[in-house]
Amino acid sequence: MDFPRPLHDLPRMLFSVTFIALMTLGCFWVVQPFILGFSWASMVVIATWPLLIKVQHLLWGRRSLAVVVMTLLLLFVLPVSILVSSIVDNSAPLVAWATQPDRLTLPALAWLQDVPMVGRKLYSAWQSLISGGSAPLMSKIQPYIGKAASWLLGQVANLGSLLLHCGLMILFSVLLYLRGERVGMAVRHFAIRLGAERGDASVLLAAQAIRAVALGVVLTAIVQSVLGGIGLAITGIPLPAVLTVTMFVLCIAQLGPLPVLIPAMIWLYWSGDTTWGTVLLVWSCVVATLDNILRPIFIHMGADLPMLLVL
Repeated sequence: MDFPRPLHDLPRMLFSVTFIALMTLGCFWVVQPFILGFSWASMVVIATWPLLIKVQHLLWGRRSLAVVVMTLLLLFVLPVSILVSSIVDNSAPLVAWATQPDRLTLPALAWLQDVPMVGRKLYSAWQSLISGGSAPLMSKIQPYIGKAASWLLGQVANLGSLLLHCGLMILFSVLLYLRGERVGMAVRHFAIRLGAERGDASVLLAAQAIRAVALGVVLTAIVQSVLGGIGLAITGIPLPAVLTVTMFVLCIAQLGPLPVLIPAMIWLYWSGDTTWGTVLLVWSCVVATLDNILRPIFIHMGADLPMLLVL
């Protein structure tokens, strides 16, 4: 027997919408741990896709060999993680070594007397502080060592999550490298269904913007690290090549060259070489501000975006 059905069954519609919303939230909850890794992989693959094609041409057109090479290039995360782990493992002996009395030889800082107005007071205060060797100074610093160590361990605790996302990023990158053309065409077809020609143009512009930003970051990091290394070499800082590589890694990580240049300036002033310390201070200000000038120019050269949007 057929029963008449209303044209608009409101309870059924509400139940259907609620069920679909719950299923959507459930799916998002399941895939949430993988979203960050997939986002990283997407940006990395888009930014390095031209390099993959060049490597594939060099390797007799074999995509699998090119993917292996690109994966090995992405695995630079593992040496960094090993270095961090080594620093954490050896931090306790280092702190124990530094806290031993008369282990550290502190400089006299005679140049403090030449500072106008407050130089003699600073010099006398410093001499009274180090008059008993490093033990009085370490006794003042030692209460803060525990807090610093606990903060450091708290930061290192996030290393496991970071390595998990890096591993997922590498895995998704391999899959996208192998099936990049199909994924790209699927995204473009979806964009065409949404916005016709404007949708396709938006997808292409987004890819160009990602590559332009990556190119701008890398080129800016190269310029800043090279100029910073030249400044370190001229002012007589030891191991300028190692510090230059460190600055390049920090610039890629968007931390800038100052974490290397500032300790170098402090070391020059600490050793009494105020002239070269001032020269490095001025040079560091120039190198640090290049980031705000070069990166927008490089990004604008790589993508047809308004300069205001780039900034």
